[in-house]
Amino acid sequence: MTAAGADPGAAIATTLGPTGSRKAAGGRRRKLTVDYVTFMVVFLGLPLAIFLIFVIWPFAQAVFYSLTDWSGFSPNMEIIGIDNYIRLFNDDIFMTALWNNVLLAVVVPLITIVLSLILATMVTVGGPSHGPIRGLRNSSFYRVVSFFPYVIPAIIIGILWSQIYTPGGLLNGILGLVGIDMFESFPWLGDERTAMGATIFVIVWSFVGFYMVLFVAAIKGVPAETYEAARIDGAGRLRTALSITIPLIRDNIQTAYIYLGIMALDAFVYMQALNPGGGPNNSTLVMSQQLFRTAFNKGEFGQASAMGVVLAIVTLIFAAIVFIVNRITGGKEEEGRS
Repeated sequence: MTAAGADPGAAIATTLGPTGSRKAAGGRRRKLTVDYVTFMVVFLGLPLAIFLIFVIWPFAQAVFYSLTDWSGFSPNMEIIGIDNYIRLFNDDIFMTALWNNVLLAVVVPLITIVLSLILATMVTVGGPSHGPIRGLRNSSFYRVVSFFPYVIPAIIIGILWSQIYTPGGLLNGILGLVGIDMFESFPWLGDERTAMGATIFVIVWSFVGFYMVLFVAAIKGVPAETYEAARIDGAGRLRTALSITIPLIRDNIQTAYIYLGIMALDAFVYMQALNPGGGPNNSTLVMSQQLFRTAFNKGEFGQASAMGVVLAIVTLIFAAIVFIVNRITGGKEEEGRS
């Protein structure tokens, strides 16, 4: 309690001190109690130690091995500097894999997020244009059906679709039944024109349901009164989605884009299951596949480590670009108003 007429702000400032840190009576800092030390060790020290041991240290080792000619099966190695990196960027096959990864990182998140947003909007606020705000009838059924592919392991999805895409597979059979005979015995994964597109379809198909559920949860957090006000003002569905839904769930979209981009920059399981050889003329080859070949087929772990370092740097650059674009397009202003 303070005396009548005393300034509460002065009392708080006296307690907190000039730097804002809380001090005990008499200007002394809070004593290190057993509870405080235990809390710091368990909730700060232990996670930090785990992060350093299992994340930072392996990455530091990879950087070191990338500067050597280590074969992976011998303790002998020599420091060769940046020769592995010079070889990488002069290797046409690796550069093809790098650009394939960049293509996946741009296309897969974009298509997946757009489709997921459309489906999420339909099952939450895409119902009748009169009455209370609600989704389509039987929207729960659509959620279950669209989420089903996500619960299937990626390797199984890849194997199933590799059989569907074979010249005598289900896809060509269905196209033949509906009268499209031009694709009879067409090798979807064996033709350079369609191999990457067919692969992207499989990846998008497997992730749309999960991100639809993510966006459904985010849209549910938007007050219904906001959509009702937009409806009263005459805003159509597209305008409502662009002006209300997307700005209010911007953080969810940014998170989804980063996760999808990281997955696309790897994509090893899908690519290896659909096209183990990298596709015709390396049209579906990705960096993780080339890394695996270099390490375990050629026995060049130093070179493979350099590929891993490049892949990690590309992933960090991708995440940074997403954050910067989000800020430039209004993310910072949205955060300031929230």
